[in-house]
Amino acid sequence: MVSQDRPATTFKSRIKSSLPYTLAVAIIGFVSLWIRTRPSEYVFLSNGFVRFGGNDPWYHMRTLNVLLENYPQRMFFNPMTNYPYGSYIHFGPLYDQMMAITSLILGLGSPSQDLINTVGAYFPAVLGALTVIPVYYIGKYLGGRKTGILAAVLIAFAPGQFLSRSIIGFTDHHVAESLFSTFFMMFFMLAIITAKKNNLRFEDLFNKNFNVVKEPLIYSVIAGVMYSAYQLSWPGASLFLFIALVYAVVQYILDNFNGESSDYLGFTGIITFLVSAILILPFVHPDMGFSLYYYSWFHVATATGIVVCFGILSFIEREFKNRNLKAYYYPLAIFGLGIFGLLAIRIASPPIYSLIINAPHTVFGVQTGGPSTIAEVSSIFYDGGVFTLSRVFGNFTASGFFASLLGMLVLIANAVRKPKPEKVLVLVWSVLILFTIYGQNRFAYYYSINVSILSAYIGGLLLEKVKWNELDEKFKSTVKSPADIPGFLKFLRVEQVLTVLAIVVVLIYPVYGSAMELTKGTGGPDGPWIETCLWLKSYTPDPGMDYNGIYEAPEDGKLFDYPDSAYGIMSWWDYGHWIETIGQRMPNSNPFQAGIGGRRGSMEEENQPGSSTFFTAQSEEEATEVLEAIHPDPEKEGARYIISDIEMATGKFYAMTAWTLDTEGYYQPYWTGSDYQYLPSTRYFDSMVSRLHLLDGNGLKHYRLVHETWAYQTQEAGYKQVYNLLYGSSVPEVDSGYVKIFEYVMGAKITGTASPNETVNINTTILTGQGRTFEYSQSTSSDSEGRYEFTVPYPTEGPIPGETQFDTAPAGAYVVSYGDITKEVRVNEEAVLNGQEIKI
Repeated sequence: MVSQDRPATTFKSRIKSSLPYTLAVAIIGFVSLWIRTRPSEYVFLSNGFVRFGGNDPWYHMRTLNVLLENYPQRMFFNPMTNYPYGSYIHFGPLYDQMMAITSLILGLGSPSQDLINTVGAYFPAVLGALTVIPVYYIGKYLGGRKTGILAAVLIAFAPGQFLSRSIIGFTDHHVAESLFSTFFMMFFMLAIITAKKNNLRFEDLFNKNFNVVKEPLIYSVIAGVMYSAYQLSWPGASLFLFIALVYAVVQYILDNFNGESSDYLGFTGIITFLVSAILILPFVHPDMGFSLYYYSWFHVATATGIVVCFGILSFIEREFKNRNLKAYYYPLAIFGLGIFGLLAIRIASPPIYSLIINAPHTVFGVQTGGPSTIAEVSSIFYDGGVFTLSRVFGNFTASGFFASLLGMLVLIANAVRKPKPEKVLVLVWSVLILFTIYGQNRFAYYYSINVSILSAYIGGLLLEKVKWNELDEKFKSTVKSPADIPGFLKFLRVEQVLTVLAIVVVLIYPVYGSAMELTKGTGGPDGPWIETCLWLKSYTPDPGMDYNGIYEAPEDGKLFDYPDSAYGIMSWWDYGHWIETIGQRMPNSNPFQAGIGGRRGSMEEENQPGSSTFFTAQSEEEATEVLEAIHPDPEKEGARYIISDIEMATGKFYAMTAWTLDTEGYYQPYWTGSDYQYLPSTRYFDSMVSRLHLLDGNGLKHYRLVHETWAYQTQEAGYKQVYNLLYGSSVPEVDSGYVKIFEYVMGAKITGTASPNETVNINTTILTGQGRTFEYSQSTSSDSEGRYEFTVPYPTEGPIPGETQFDTAPAGAYVVSYGDITKEVRVNEEAVLNGQEIKI
């Protein structure tokens, strides 16, 4: 009877002992959620508009709405971006599906747009708060419950990219990557620990020894499910496949040197990744071949390949033991087989071989050229080519970062002295993620997990030094009610109090302080950009596309069949998702780095048409050639509207030149009376973005300003001051619209006669929707017979139905003048759109 009661009693005692820690983790999770939802007033605007952060969150909301409109069918090809080619969607389906199912449940099958937006806004905050759960358990199995609690606290407050990508309104899949990859590591760790503890052998599986196999099998299957969830959140999840493989090689070598069996590891790895290979199969798009960026046979092949690797590593280890071979031959055998395997893959599947060889540089290498200007893929350790730790400290705090390095050093010492699989796993995982942030700072949202665990591990070791476990046991035995707490305090030692204070001051307080600073906003489009996109949606012609429709991808080598009414919107790639989702129009370029144009290789390579080549073009003619070359069909428009903002004309201009691999000569040193300063040069002012945004398109024949937003105080006035000094001009040195929309038109042809070789001028005053005026003018010379011609983009009459409903136009007629003669000319919209001739 006693023996029968013991398991139940043990179970109850385990539940009772775990209850305070479970409650603590729940409280930490709610605090984490509170931190992440603090900027809700910034996200939910008073006019009902929801401002999602960044760029990609807008695209997720776009795909979510299409999914709900066509549920359960999901969009795979999107013709509403990267016009005129469209884009395949590389985003994983899981994140959108989770939001869609939540919306459908809360909306009783028919969620409103307000509910969908609310779910989308809160979703990253909830997933970010849930991350405390796997972090706690990893910390617990690494250094005990105190380490787990401390790790949960640190990740709850973790600043930097982990917080910014899990804050309310940042509806992107990155937080799902962090959550599911951490759950994967947690269950993979539990599978390894239990398999090692049970002394699992492959024979146990064949002999149906389920008491030994059951627990590791369950954990391994769940680890496989979590890896699949991670993979279905981001197709680049093979990063953690690589981590698991490197860990396996290290652990096999350590076990072999220590004369231990690694069957536990082989069993865990084979089951985990066999499950993931099976689960990814339904999501494979066979027409994608072996692409890393889309769900393809690559993901099945790599998962299957690592199953084979675990099997081979286990087989070799057994053969070494059976043949009593020297342990130091084992790593040599692995190295040789690795080289042989790569050669075999190169012969059998060159595409997979190319991906395997190039992937390390993509993840761990420092980017150059245009890609180096993408904020999230630049190295966290460099700023402008100069080594710095400022961004490192901004993401992890100085104490957190150095504590993580110290934690890795301690784990290395442990691995040398007495390697425990869970500690070796955390070590390899942390080292490799550290390398990833050297290549791309975006992976800081991964490394925040490692920093929290490693910092907590160091904190836990300090608590062990002051015998915190004894104090914990004393608390359990003496404190039965709050009245017992004063009596318990006499057991506290000075060094224990000081250690806790040190942990709070050095580890916890800095991350909390940084987190509070980051919760003052979420980024995303500002007021002018929101207004611009809403104006675009309301006052430009319908492109003739079903915005929430599901479209089939075109056959290989063919363009998508757009209607004749379709057109593109030319702007810098940063703004593509805003244009598509808020403006419901088709951008030529987008934050997937599609449609940027420029060069990807050597200087000798021809610049490809795209946003970088258009905005850096040195003349209207060159820019128009780029615009028309975007669409391979010369009968169709590549872009009808151009959107610029002051950032494109100033701070982001360098990025445009970097993508063309031609950065020289746009800024030159000028003597200012006391020193030299780099200021815009004539080459800069000849660029199309300067002609459009700073100079309002004055003198251009085919580009007209149709709308501008309100102005802010920016660098614009200073740039115009330099322009006036360089050219002896009198452009008003004031800030104009922060964002401007231009339209590309054929232009009306105004022709007339004057004296031969006469200088002829045309000008008019343009009045914008903001009440600002500027002068539009051109100058030409009549030919030997006295004929002259102007092509002008503005009508003097109002807009017409079905076309652009512009709010910027001439305040009066054009005035043509030569000698002492002046003539007024009026131009209608049809003439501008159709290139009609108007004779004077």
